[in-house]
Amino acid sequence: MSTDHGHTLPNPGTSGPQPVIEVIGTVPGPPPIPAGAEAMALRITLPPGSPGAPPHRHAGPAYGYVVQGEIIFELEGEPERVIRAGEAFWEPGGDVIHYRGANNLADTEAVFAVTLFCAPGQPILTLVSPEELAQRKHLRAPQP
Repeated sequence: MSTDHGHTLPNPGTSGPQPVIEVIGTVPGPPPIPAGAEAMALRITLPPGSPGAPPHRHAGPAYGYVVQGEIIFELEGEPERVIRAGEAFWEPGGDVIHYRGANNLADTEAVFAVTLFCAPGQPILTLVSPEELAQRKHLRAPQP
């Protein structure tokens, strides 16, 4: 994701400070959105120390922004990383397993907003069975 864009939005004829547009992240396109997908905006709050949802996948992509705190984020094939307030994240959805989306802090809530593009008739997330996790273990990045 690129973050090297910044813009001001001139609004002639008005008084007061002008809006500032800051691109937080981008995803090369077009992203793989399922045909007929429904876009939904979610706000997710993880209590202090919350492990988040167990390993799962989404039927379509998700684009999110951490509003408060820090989350540990791990997708299949990528090392886990910490995403802090003010940073964005991308998840392609589909067959990719989302291993972790946990609160990285033991004393503060983590809050993130995410736009999810759900395939028609599919749940927001589908849990991955222990058997499938074992079968796909070779696709997971090494753990720290």
